[in-house]
Amino acid sequence: MGLNRKDILDIESLSPDEIRLILETSESFKEVLGRDIKKVPTLRGKTVINLFFEASTRTRTSFEIAAKRLSADTINISASASSVQKGETLSDTVKNIEAMNSDVIIIRHPASGAPHFIAKRLKASVINAGDGSHEHPSQALLDMLTIKEKKGGIEGLKVAIIGDIAHSRVARSNIHGLTKMGAKVVLYGPKTLVPKGIDKIIGKYCNTPLRVAESMEEALTDADVVMMLRIQLERQGQSLFPSVREYSRFFGLNGRNVSLAKEDAIIMHPGPMNRGVEISSEIADGARSVILDQVNNGIAVRMAMLYLLAGGHKEVVT
Repeated sequence: MGLNRKDILDIESLSPDEIRLILETSESFKEVLGRDIKKVPTLRGKTVINLFFEASTRTRTSFEIAAKRLSADTINISASASSVQKGETLSDTVKNIEAMNSDVIIIRHPASGAPHFIAKRLKASVINAGDGSHEHPSQALLDMLTIKEKKGGIEGLKVAIIGDIAHSRVARSNIHGLTKMGAKVVLYGPKTLVPKGIDKIIGKYCNTPLRVAESMEEALTDADVVMMLRIQLERQGQSLFPSVREYSRFFGLNGRNVSLAKEDAIIMHPGPMNRGVEISSEIADGARSVILDQVNNGIAVRMAMLYLLAGGHKEVVT
């Protein structure tokens, strides 16, 4: 069965059953990706547009590979190559793209709410690949798939999300997704980078209690999953902590404080990493790191998203 929705714009609006459907479909596509010929004809004849107004390596490449693995025709458009540079509105840009018989438009945009804005104006399906500081649904879904694979499930796990909470769309999507799936999420970071009252503001929409830790020790102790976040200097506009060195000392994950987490805890990071700042190289490259597994799972998750929106009436594996 497919999703009973035209678009995937955020995790907040997805139900636990919809999240489960996407994760289960992703697992089916992981089998396809393990074959010698990593391609199925599911979306043959469909056109997928990657419309990126922000720089991206992992997300854009992952969506492009996912579409090609499903045999869709794929076009990449960057902000510098779009008519927006000539003064055309975003609405006109996407309507012109849709007029070329596009089936799915994947958009990344620096303005929060941009994917929702265009989704209301298009018949084509829209997937949010990250909008401002709002959400990044595909990243949260691949994170949940990775946790499910490595830990056998999500419900009941303690997940520590540490770093620049205020500017992180990854954190926001994961908070919604992980709590919907029954995880106990704990947030920690510099007070200037953790919105005051976030545990109550977002917490009231969560299925499980959301907590803000008072110290790195509290956040890490007995954690099953440790998710480190990138410092988003490009979104801050001003210095919100004294120095990178001090940030690393008090809020970075290293060989000393990682021992507070459970012995079998997994370490995650959405990338790109600032090595030696949010996370030390020994941890990023260590046995408990699943960072490259996250990247690998991104293709399967994005295949599932495209399939469920554009071709969910067909068999997954052909």
